[in-house]
Amino acid sequence: MASNLTGTVALVTGASSGIGAATASRLAEQGASVALVARRKDRLEALAAEIEQAGGSALVVEADITDRVQAETAVQQVIELFGRLDTLVNNAGLMLLGPVLGADAEEWDRMIAVNVQGLLYTTRAALPHLLKAAEQDPRRVADIVNISSYAGRVARKGRGVYSLTKFGVNGFTESLRQEVTERHVRVGVVEPGAVESELGSHNKPEIRSELIDPFFEGTEVLAAEDIADGVVYMVTRPRHAAVGELWIMPTEQT
Repeated sequence: MASNLTGTVALVTGASSGIGAATASRLAEQGASVALVARRKDRLEALAAEIEQAGGSALVVEADITDRVQAETAVQQVIELFGRLDTLVNNAGLMLLGPVLGADAEEWDRMIAVNVQGLLYTTRAALPHLLKAAEQDPRRVADIVNISSYAGRVARKGRGVYSLTKFGVNGFTESLRQEVTERHVRVGVVEPGAVESELGSHNKPEIRSELIDPFFEGTEVLAAEDIADGVVYMVTRPRHAAVGELWIMPTEQT
């Protein structure tokens, strides 16, 4: 399987469904060995089987990245098997919407844990290995892609804490980019608009009916593969070119 990422290794969090699964498949098609990280092992195993049947290489890593030790162990498993890490896609995310007044504070805690702390823990563990890979063949460049959201660009009613986490992801991404870009670790953010996925399914029925379902019923939204294509575009640029921000929207979304 000869292509742009042959000889490299990628780690994708939240790889059990949606954008994460689609991105892992696309990276494998490009020749990368892919570590699939999530909590739902059965789904990871099914995806790994598909990747391997297509001629790729995949490692299943069952982990809850909101636990710092598990995030660190996940990265170490990748290094132990493949010996390197060239690409990190921080995709794991949680979207729980609703007004601030009367909000369930435990939902806030869960979102911050997944969207912010999990991303931080995984990045911290992966960064030394990415810096090392950026000094080595075959590409002499490494990548971190953080999956943010349109909600990290524009705050809307009922999305306050979700936007807080995604604005934070955007800020962290740009700061880290400035820290490591001269060492050829590219750090970029993808900001999807509405995507057909499981993301909205975790909300209470009344929240779905008010804030999610009407829009999805009347709009041609993105597929997970649309975002995966964007990630692959970013990480397959030549060494001298970095994409710091990629905003992908449904044509019909305002």
